[in-house]
Amino acid sequence: MNNIYIATTNQGKVKEFKQILADLSIEVESLLDQFPDMDDVEETGKTFKENAILKAETYSSRYQVPVIADDSGLEVTALDGEPGIYSARYAGEAKNDSKNLEKVLAKLEEKQATNREAAFVCVMAFANPGHDTLTTEGRCEGSITTQPQGDQGFGYDPIFQPKGYESTLAELGPEVKNEISHRRQAINKMVEQLKTVL
Repeated sequence: MNNIYIATTNQGKVKEFKQILADLSIEVESLLDQFPDMDDVEETGKTFKENAILKAETYSSRYQVPVIADDSGLEVTALDGEPGIYSARYAGEAKNDSKNLEKVLAKLEEKQATNREAAFVCVMAFANPGHDTLTTEGRCEGSITTQPQGDQGFGYDPIFQPKGYESTLAELGPEVKNEISHRRQAINKMVEQLKTVL
């Protein structure tokens, strides 16, 4: 196997994988670049893990190639783990970053929550036809600020302050975020697993 396909339309994710997998002599490509007719897989799972496996196995089976897919989102302790798997569409069907984070802040305000602990979670799945599917999980622990701060991130980054930092992810910027993020941790663990099977 010389190629692994990433099930994402995000070129930033593809680039990150290329860098990390470079020492394995594996060519990383976007599934969309290779198969432009790729349709979205309906995420019917109840957990990040179920959705990641569903996407990876569906695409791998459909195109008969090795595929990495992930599912990720924000879990807020005081909101019983919300927005969770619904992070991208928390405020409604259309993805709207600012409305999503406004809803999180409003619900915490409504609950008068003193506990503002939260974590970004990413589960990654690697599916290869004829082999068992591998999964890894990465977590970035932190807390929710009272108002958005910073403009260098996306999603919930402006209201998420990682543990050990005085700034939000949107203030820290991509360089720091990429070192400590839930996705980076999941990728690093996945690379270790891939070394044992490739």
